Amino acid sequence: MNPILEAICSRRSVRSYQPQPVPRDLLSTIIDAANRAPSGMNSQPWRFVVIEDAGLRKKLVATAVPNSKKYLEPIKVTNPARHALIMKRYEELEDPVYYSAPAIIFVMGTGTYASDSCPLACENLMLACHSLGLASCWVKLGSLVTDNPEIVQALELKENETIFGPILVGYPDNIPGSPPKKEPVVKWI
Repeated sequence: MNPILEAICSRRSVRSYQPQPVPRDLLSTIIDAANRAPSGMNSQPWRFVVIEDAGLRKKLVATAVPNSKKYLEPIKVTNPARHALIMKRYEELEDPVYYSAPAIIFVMGTGTYASDSCPLACENLMLACHSLGLASCWVKLGSLVTDNPEIVQALELKENETIFGPILVGYPDNIPGSPPKKEPVVKWI
């Protein structure tokens, strides 16, 4: 298997990190890889904010946890067993949203091509992490922080901007096995 396919097949979403910080040169390298993603009309509609500050991380957790619990409330009806499992994790972990990763990279974008292009930057970022021995995890629930003015100010989030990812980055403490994947649905014409 070639190295790119190997990276795609072996990358995992990691939710357990060692506390050691990620050197800035590695963070810059993975951001550069994200910045090289394809974008509609070469618009490059993204920007990146790296959170390493412990105080801001605590504010992120304090804001995201109750918001994510509300967001997950419908699962209580549609899949009660899954909801119970998720809520158990919320009780057990100090940080059940960002998993105490030493770096959180917010990928934000604006404009016509942001919704199509920013996810490509996120994927490049995660593959770059994997290629450098770092772990990553995209956490939708980590974006549920826009009701906190202090966080909005720290992120310099503009009114027309969207958060496409907080992506957790760090050295893995535990790498999960490969989850089962469904066969792709393909129509050949």
